[in-house]
Amino acid sequence: MVSKSVLLLLLSACLLNLTAAQTSLPAGQETVKAQDSGNGNDISGMYTFLREGEFVQVTVEDGKLSGYVSRFGDSDSDKGQFIEQFFDKTSLDGNHLSFNTQTVHGVWYDFKGTVAAPAGRKPSEEGYHVIKGTLVEHATDAKGTEKTMQRQVEFKSFPADVNQP
Repeated sequence: MVSKSVLLLLLSACLLNLTAAQTSLPAGQETVKAQDSGNGNDISGMYTFLREGEFVQVTVEDGKLSGYVSRFGDSDSDKGQFIEQFFDKTSLDGNHLSFNTQTVHGVWYDFKGTVAAPAGRKPSEEGYHVIKGTLVEHATDAKGTEKTMQRQVEFKSFPADVNQP
């Protein structure tokens, strides 16, 4: 049997590690839980993507992340067409999220980042929630050669419909 003092020591060590592992946010931002409908911090919704007219749909249900990227095609065969790439693998832990999309026309995305709520924003404003992180675009050409492009991104939530029940 483990004594109470050993359990308290282990619990204290875990809490210290958790506190030390947390990253600080820029001034004016607060972390949000992925889904806390009681205070309006549900991160589900549409977010900007890379170009005007493109978006990321994020949905959190029962603590599980799902969604898709809707973007314009870039290759000769799909240039200008809307392409939807559903999330294939996802992870959601507090305000940390990641996803990989399915491959469509030789292109897929990996994303790892965090979601925050800038201070002073209202749900009816763009950027009420902001997802920041690293996006890696993978593209395979006709010869099977993979090219990757990594960039830091910021996806801002679209304004919420304030008339929703």
